[in-house]
Amino acid sequence: MSVIEALILGIIQGLTEFLPVSSSGHLELAKAILGDNSLPEESLLMTVVLHAATALSTVFVFRKDIVKIVVGLLQFKNNEQFKFSLKIVISMVPAAFAGIFFDEEIDALFNGQILLVGSMLFITGLLLFLADKAKNTEKKTNFSQALIIGIAQAIAILPGISRSGATISTSVMLGIDREKAARFSFLMVVPLIFGKIAKDVLGGEISADSATLIPLGVGFAMAFITGLLACKWMIKLVKQSQLKYFAYYCFIVGAITVFWKLY
Repeated sequence: MSVIEALILGIIQGLTEFLPVSSSGHLELAKAILGDNSLPEESLLMTVVLHAATALSTVFVFRKDIVKIVVGLLQFKNNEQFKFSLKIVISMVPAAFAGIFFDEEIDALFNGQILLVGSMLFITGLLLFLADKAKNTEKKTNFSQALIIGIAQAIAILPGISRSGATISTSVMLGIDREKAARFSFLMVVPLIFGKIAKDVLGGEISADSATLIPLGVGFAMAFITGLLACKWMIKLVKQSQLKYFAYYCFIVGAITVFWKLY
């Protein structure tokens, strides 16, 4: 993979990890358009590095919230801080279950399944459109809602369904405050990303050599920088009820993708 390709993929990952348009779907589309001929393990390594970069950008933006979550779990006191930390843990269960027991099936979905990506983008657009029409409230997430949002995150493993779009849309349609929904969505994915990275690294599924270090570094840097900007921007957009524009974008890209593969 060239440095230019790594730079492009880094920018795409950084923006689409937080903007509700499916980072996994856009990475698959970008690789198809760029004609990615890298070996499977090299492609996987780049994907892991890009996700690590956006996970770190999330940690940076929400560092205070993450400290509170960890402290809340360690204190094990029946207070609001502990309850919020427990809700984050509960929300992770469905995706963690899917990742552990259906890992091979999930990996098969990320093998040039462009038609699937285009189809799932329509679902993402529909979710965003419905969420944009929902009334804004100041409600907090309860335990049952945390599990439902977690199920939405598990379904969003499919390439083309935006993880942030699915979780934020689900939260908003459940009546949760928009800003709280965005923060909860971004916080709940961090442990899962690092867990997936650890699994791939410890499992020996990826490896690096000196020839790939520069592209990896460029991709990581661009994903981290654009991720910081997109994360903060997304929170503002959710508060201002501007998800419908991303819905239109998903509809258009989905239609182009399906047409491209069928014709």
